[in-house]
This record gives sequence, C-alpha cells and structure tokens, in this order.
Amino acid sequence: MPLLISASGIRGTTEGQPHHNLTPLDAATWTAAWAAWLRETHGKPVPILVGQDARPSGTILRPIAIQILRAFGHEVWDAGLITTPTLALAIPALGAAGGLLLTASHNPAGWNALKLLNEHGEFLPPQALQTIQEHLKNLSFPATESPGPVQPAENLLSLHIQAILRQEILPLEAIRARRFRVVLDAINSGGALYVPPLLEALNVQVVKVLHSEPHGRFAHPPEPLPHHLTDLSHAVQETHADLGIAVDPDVDRVAFFLPDGTPFGEEYSLVVAVDYILSQQKGPVVANLSTTQAVQQIAERYGVPFHASAVGEYHVVQKMKAVGAVIGGEGNGGVIWPAVHYGRDALVGITLMLARLTAFSNAHELRESYPSYYQVKISVPLSESPPDWKALWNRLKAISPTAQAIEIDGLKLQWPQKWVHIRPSGTEPILRIYAEAPTQKEAEDLAAQFKNYLS
Repeated sequence: MPLLISASGIRGTTEGQPHHNLTPLDAATWTAAWAAWLRETHGKPVPILVGQDARPSGTILRPIAIQILRAFGHEVWDAGLITTPTLALAIPALGAAGGLLLTASHNPAGWNALKLLNEHGEFLPPQALQTIQEHLKNLSFPATESPGPVQPAENLLSLHIQAILRQEILPLEAIRARRFRVVLDAINSGGALYVPPLLEALNVQVVKVLHSEPHGRFAHPPEPLPHHLTDLSHAVQETHADLGIAVDPDVDRVAFFLPDGTPFGEEYSLVVAVDYILSQQKGPVVANLSTTQAVQQIAERYGVPFHASAVGEYHVVQKMKAVGAVIGGEGNGGVIWPAVHYGRDALVGITLMLARLTAFSNAHELRESYPSYYQVKISVPLSESPPDWKALWNRLKAISPTAQAIEIDGLKLQWPQKWVHIRPSGTEPILRIYAEAPTQKEAEDLAAQFKNYLS
C-alpha cells in the first residue's frame, strides 16, 4: 500500500516492503529528507523536539529518527511518550525550530506516522512537504564527526496544563467546587499519563481509568466512536459518574458519555467548546465541512460569523487565522482554542466541557440545550488508481439537483437540515461518506443512498 502523505503526516503500516509502507527504512529516509530541509531552510542545525505515542513501533522508529536528526547536526530534545498537543504547545514555548511525533493518531494498531510540525507547533504546509519529498530523490548526509546533542525534554505536561489554566475566562473555582466524578478511557496510550493530572488540577475525581497501561496494545479500535467505547459506557453507569471521557492515542481528540452511558456525541465535543467560548467572548467560528451543522447554529445563536474549511487540522487552522476565529476545530472531537495554541487538543476540550457544565445541573441537561442531529460515517475502499474525481462529483451533482454543492474538499451536498460529504481520506486508503440528518434513519438512508451511487 502506498504511503499516505498529507499535512497530517507521512502515514502507513509499519510492516512489509520499503517504499510502500512506513517501515523503519522509510522512517529513516523521510526523517533524513526533513532534516536536510531543516538545515537548508535555517542555514544551520536547529533544535528539534521529538516524541511518540505508546505504539510499540514508536520505540523502534523514534530512536531511528533521533539518530538521523543528530547525523544532520540537529540538537534533539527527546520527550518520550507525549501527546500531540503537548508537543505542539511546547515547541514555541521552548524555542525549538520544529517537532516530530511518531503517532498514527486514530489509525489501528500496526500503523504509525511521522507528524512534522513547524516552529509554531503547527503542521507543515503542503508546499513544504513537496519540497521535503524532493529531498528524498537526492539525499546527501553531512559529515558526522560532530553529531547533534540529545537531551531529555522534561516538565512538558506541566507547561501544557498551565497554558490552559491561566486562561482568564475559565471558571476554575466553579469547576473545582462541583467536584465532578468521571471515568476515563485512556486507550493504552498517552492519555493515561496526561489526562489525570489535568483533572486533578481541576478537583475532578477520576473514579476509574479504563485501559490505563500505556503499552500501545490497544484494548479496542482507537478511534473514539461509540461502538468502540462500550466498556466506557458500562463503567459510567456502574460508577454513577457525571461524565465519561475517551481520548485517542495521541490525545488530540475527545468524546464524552452521559451519566446513563449514552454518547454525548463525538460531534458535540466541539459544539460544547464553541458554546462556552462564545458565552464569554464573541468572535468568528471555524469548523471543517464534515462537522455537525449544530456548530453553525450555535454561532448563529450568538450572532457571530461561521466559516467552513476543508477537512484536516492544517486547513482549519489556516482558516481560523484568516478570519480571526476565537474557537474552531473538527467534529471528530478535535477542539482548537487559539488562546492556548493552534492545534486540536483533548485537554482543552475536556476543560471547556467542564466549564460549560458548571452552568447546568448535569450533562443530560447540557446536551438537551443543543439542536440534535445524527451522523453516519461509512467508507468505501479505494484502489491504487483513484477515479476521475471531477467526473464523479459532476455525476453526483446531477443526481442531486436540489442540493447546494460545495467542492472545497471532495463534494458536500447540502439540503435544509441534512447533508452528505464525500471525500478521499488523507489518513487511510478509503473514500469517506459522512451524512447528517435530524434522525438516525434519515442519516443512514442518505449515507446508504450515496454508497450505492458509488458502487
């Protein structure tokens, strides 16, 4: 299978033949190309922050990446097991010139990725990735008599937590006074180490941590979708907790469960964040095209502009900067609060959920305050020879003459109160079909209808 190359990283399975997967050899050559590009861009070796999620393959790939960076003279600050948002926030705070995280985020075990970040802790633009890819064709190592130094990067979690808690619009005393009780699903990765200290700082009692051993052998598929989180659902009911919290392996996405064990709705993690921020500070909102329309309706409720972007953190961040958004993100549970940093951050999402809950008697009451929509997410495998996208979009538009067509990213067809979004994934070899409607059956029917059109 070809490597998947996008702003979200160089991603693939770690077994098999080189050049078709993210094998140790591929990780070495891509890191070398990036290291060469860094030297060319800065005119000298620079300090780089490196870390990984808990996947066992990371313990092989991270040392390889570190030694390759050192071979180019770069100084390496090794963060070990860390979350994507923690590493991203720490890069500018420490004055590093960039960062590398070995994580395939929500992808299944067996996958990994090189997530490349710039000096601001943000994903590299497509043109930078293209230039790095050109370096692969003509790699040239410098003399290695003076390799770059390596040292541990310490106290980064504290840096992350303090960056959140110092935000003046947070009702910290009100959160602490409520003494919320939560269950956490840490999916055998960084969430086990990075989420509880934040909750402790907020006087939240973690009554149970599921899958707390950060060994990277995931107890269930790592994407925080309801059908993957049945253990969390049962534990919330059994412990009479106020909230269930699930994060993905690199802790940039968060999903919540209600006290009765039902999902709050992954899409609604961003709805809550938008609601809280706009209740304190007015300003534009940005979300990607696959995000629930409830976000736009909350923005309209507060009388602020809403802007849609292409899917992917890089695209959301660029749109947020362009319009001066005060909050934004992706409906997959990725909350971006620029006051903290421009990146998806589950710790931010958790804090904003707790902040909003202080104004309600319980999470059920909060959920009922929002318009309800149901989303269905299905996929169709892609062959190595992709279709003629323009011809495909034109055919689907012809089938749906009453829909508003949006072609910012794939094809989104919008009707009053419902939509379908069809696009090739940037992280897996699949075509994603997302549909949303006021009822589950309408959403299922809409998704099935367009899957049939594609078969």
